[in-house]
Amino acid sequence: MTQANDDHGERRLEEGGIIPGTRKPAYSLKLPDDLPIPVLIAVPHAGRVYPESLAKRMRRPDYSSIRLEDRHVDQLASLVARQTGAGLLVAHAPRAMLDLNRATDDVDWDMITNSRPDGVRHSLANRRARSGLGLIPRRLPGLGEIWSGMTSQVELDARIRQVHVPYHSALSAALQTMRDQWGAALLLDFHSMPPLKKANRDDLPAQFVLGDRFGASASDRLVASALQKLSDDGARVAHNRPYAGGYVLDRHAAPARSIHAIQLEICRSLYLENDMSTLSAEIAGLSQRLAGLVRVIGEEVAALGRTRNQPLAAE
Repeated sequence: MTQANDDHGERRLEEGGIIPGTRKPAYSLKLPDDLPIPVLIAVPHAGRVYPESLAKRMRRPDYSSIRLEDRHVDQLASLVARQTGAGLLVAHAPRAMLDLNRATDDVDWDMITNSRPDGVRHSLANRRARSGLGLIPRRLPGLGEIWSGMTSQVELDARIRQVHVPYHSALSAALQTMRDQWGAALLLDFHSMPPLKKANRDDLPAQFVLGDRFGASASDRLVASALQKLSDDGARVAHNRPYAGGYVLDRHAAPARSIHAIQLEICRSLYLENDMSTLSAEIAGLSQRLAGLVRVIGEEVAALGRTRNQPLAAE
């Protein structure tokens, strides 16, 4: 299946997985036939397809969805991909159903029926779940419990099988394809964040946060270029604080094999109205700024690939 792209010719459209309770795909992946830049933009937290059976079990679905989603950041990512030719992977399953930036064992087993017959409920692997934001989010500040009842082990297994596994398989395959073609590849994982709090009255909090797992997920050269580009454009940018990246970067980044990954947190006030729910007119200008960022670091990734592919001199 193919889909025309306004700026960069034909883009293959791949859809995969399935959202339990619907017939809709769990993700869509768009890659230009002639990839002009070795960058894949991924959006794991902007899914808005809520099966009726899921929404009915949410205590306050409107509140929870806005707080859990990276609201409309997929539309921003789509504009950036269209302008640059970068690949684009978008999850359609909502984070309330399954958080794709968590490991499959990062589960609060107290909310799952008939689970863990060995009696082991918690470990280091599910430390995020204990805070309420594991593979299936359980609690939110200002609300408390998200759900009116428990989730069955059968439901959990279906979500992992139909959403988590196919999404991450598609992501891995796309990055490998890019690396094989260019010699290097970059995953740019798009997220949005609420406006950061001021540390003091005169503080100007960051509008963007770049996460590279404290240097583990990407070349320092790429991260430095990204930080410099955003700063040159007049943006306030932070590095790894308060967001350093999570499971997606841990799983897919492999700098030693020339597969790099950076998480980009974008302040929602830059492209949403004051309600933090609806798009504002500022999205157009922001997409152009981010397209410039993608072009700059895309060129750096390509240069890394060329260096990697150079034959060694004879001795």
